Amino acid sequence: MIRTIIDIHAIQTVPPSNINRDDTGSPKTAVYGGVRRARVSSQAWKRATRKDFETYLDRSDLGVRTKRVVELVSEEIARRANDLDAQQRDEISSAVLKAAELKLSKPRKGETEEAGYLVFLGRRQVESLAALGVDAFRGAGLSTLTKKAVQSLVKDRNAIDVSLFGRMVADVTDLNVDAAAQVAHAISVHAVETEFDFFTAVDDQKNADAEEDAGAGMIGTVEFNSSTLYRYATVDVDGLLRNLGDVEATVRAVEAFVRSFVTSMPTGKQNTFANRTLPDAVVVMVREDQPVSLVGAFEEPITSSESSGRVESAVRALVAYADEVGKAYGTAPATAWTVGVGDRAASLDLLSPRTSFDQLVPAVGGLVRDRLGSEA
Repeated sequence: MIRTIIDIHAIQTVPPSNINRDDTGSPKTAVYGGVRRARVSSQAWKRATRKDFETYLDRSDLGVRTKRVVELVSEEIARRANDLDAQQRDEISSAVLKAAELKLSKPRKGETEEAGYLVFLGRRQVESLAALGVDAFRGAGLSTLTKKAVQSLVKDRNAIDVSLFGRMVADVTDLNVDAAAQVAHAISVHAVETEFDFFTAVDDQKNADAEEDAGAGMIGTVEFNSSTLYRYATVDVDGLLRNLGDVEATVRAVEAFVRSFVTSMPTGKQNTFANRTLPDAVVVMVREDQPVSLVGAFEEPITSSESSGRVESAVRALVAYADEVGKAYGTAPATAWTVGVGDRAASLDLLSPRTSFDQLVPAVGGLVRDRLGSEA
């Protein structure tokens, strides 16, 4: 069977920022190629991508990840049966979820039970669970709810984001969904050093008082760095189709993922740094064998020069490495598209003539539709 794998590579410059910080507030880093690099975790960019889906996809195509799953289903019950009071709604919701063998318990604060872990449910799955619970409550009774009936609803009609990013329920593995998308930690193509911004904030009222001193109302420091990142993600289109069970939904999912992964940005310290940028170079490759990250292009850190900055050098290294890997392993992509900003991305033309991002996204979707349609 010929596979369809969508690899997405991006070179993106981020100015002074702290978009993904560790438990001490420092920008995340990693050692790669023997030098310290800026790093943005895959979790941070997956979250940004998933939130960006709300711009392009209908709410019914998306899911909700929460411990407060009893409250989530209860809210849907309220929309369907407004004659039921809050206690009845929670009773129904809890009974349905327990029938699926999800472990629930009361939190330290509040009366409504919660799961002990984040549960990722599609909105249409939530609707189905609420409907089943209300029918049982009004009919044969909540005690008649069966594991088989409830779990079949949780496994059916997966949302696009659940299908892409997967669901893991450690104590009910039957409900797991294998993720069809993988996202790498973004790393800088060059060495970085964390810097510190010492700031002061003026107390306006105090400053207007002629008898007060000139001392600041607040002082502090913010850590940051600047980086040119290599970003990579891959989508197993065949796995995505298995999760969604529908070709057109798979096309929508691939188009949304390509668009949102490329253009989204984690929101850490965004108000402080206004660091929102778009990639200088994007390469989308369709492969038939396996996903191939091109991070090896940057094992030796990129350095800037008087004649070219890091972006131009990084794009050249990416293109050269893609060619070398293809020749060494005979793994040339079936198709490739590139998007680049200005002359700094001119090397992309060696992979594929550049196009606009607005043309790239539907072109990828069209290819997915053609390939899946021919297999049907």
